[in-house]
Order: sequence, then C-alpha cells, then structure tokens
Amino acid sequence: MILPIAAGVGALAAASFAGFHTMWPTSQLYGRTFLGEERGSKRLALTLDDGPNDPHTLHLLDVLARHHVKATFFVIGKFVQQRPDIVRAVADAGHAVGNHTFSHPNLIFRSAAETRREIADCEAAIQDAIGAHTRLFRPPFGGRRPATLRAIRGSGYEPIMWSVTGHDWSATSAHQVVEKVARQVKGGDVILLHDGGHERIGADRSFSVQATDELVRRYSGEGYEFVTAPEMMREDKGARFQAVEKIAPS
Repeated sequence: MILPIAAGVGALAAASFAGFHTMWPTSQLYGRTFLGEERGSKRLALTLDDGPNDPHTLHLLDVLARHHVKATFFVIGKFVQQRPDIVRAVADAGHAVGNHTFSHPNLIFRSAAETRREIADCEAAIQDAIGAHTRLFRPPFGGRRPATLRAIRGSGYEPIMWSVTGHDWSATSAHQVVEKVARQVKGGDVILLHDGGHERIGADRSFSVQATDELVRRYSGEGYEFVTAPEMMREDKGARFQAVEKIAPS
C-alpha cells in the first residue's frame, strides 16, 4: 500500500506545483513574460486593469494629469464597447492601452482557439475606440499555461505581468493599498492596481484612485520616475518595440 499512496501524494504535489505556476504572476516556468526591468532601477511602471470604468477611470486620469505621470491601462473589450469615450480619453491623454480580453475569463481553462477569440474581440473593440492596435496583453487573473502564451504571441502580443500588487480589489482603505505596495517595491517594478472591476462597469475603485495619488507623491518624492510598460520594454528590447500601431483609415 505504501507505493500507491506515495505515488498519489507525488501526483498531487506535482499538480499543486503546476497549478501554482499558472497563476503566480512572477513565475516564468511556462514561458517568459515581462515583469519590469532590473531591480534597483529608479523607474516604476504603473498599470491599471479592468476598465474602462465610470467614474473612476476618469478620476484616475485627473490624478495622473496633475502629477504629469503616464500609466498603462489594460482594458476589457465588452466595457470598451460600452464606454469607448473613456478609452479615447485614456489614449488622448498619452497613456498606453493594453488588451485584457473581451470578457475576462481565466485563460487556463480556455482552449487556444478561445483565447485567440477573446484577444481578437477585445482588439476589435480597442481599434473601434481609438483607431490603433495595441501589442500589450495581460491575462485575466494572471492565468496562463504554455498554450496560452503561444496563443498570445501568435496573435502578435507581448504578455505583461506584474511584480507588485496592492490587492486593491479587496482593500478596505487607500492606506492599506499603499502599504501593501510599499512593502514590495524594489525599483524597476510593474505595479498592478485596478481602475475597474471585471464583473461590471461601476465598481467602486475610489481607494485605488486615492492610493494612486499617494503612491505617485511618495515615489516621485523619492526620486523615482513613472513610465509606461512599453517605455520600459523599449529599453529592454531596443528601440524597435512599439506599443501601438495606428490603423490606416479605410
């Protein structure tokens, strides 16, 4: 009986290990993803997921404009269709826009064909809203496996993860978000916050707005520069990387 039990325990451990790495944002086990630049850098990339969201995306734009900071917004296609005006405001303000799928599924449970469709449908919504094609992609919940990453790259995208998160979707105060981020920042980080919620437009992200204001004040005061994810990637990949491509009018 010992050998079958040991084999079962080993199989369970292996499955747990594999599952962990499909969701852990900094894992590179299943393929390379962008996590930032060399630790200790005096640059930070602020990224915001799950918009566009009324009114909090617009409030974040006001905060970022006040500090002269550019960020990267990973948008959900179904919300882009509902509020293309907000996505245009994001792009017109000079922020980077990334693809976050059309309906925000966990892609580890989707086939390659379904993943490509989610990406394509979101891309179409973004193109309709801003007349540009983005090359940035963030998997919902961070979920990915080898087939997911192949589908992302096969669709012409670069997968962007994160190295710091404020867990703002469950925060009870802006201070809580700020302190969680502060415990993780080492420099060269990609920071994950949220301007929306994946279930519906209208999610309360007031703590995220307040935390963004405080974080930008704190780290700008410490000599950090906030840049977009593609600005970090251009240095990492060389000047050939371009985040967006304008679509010629038909």
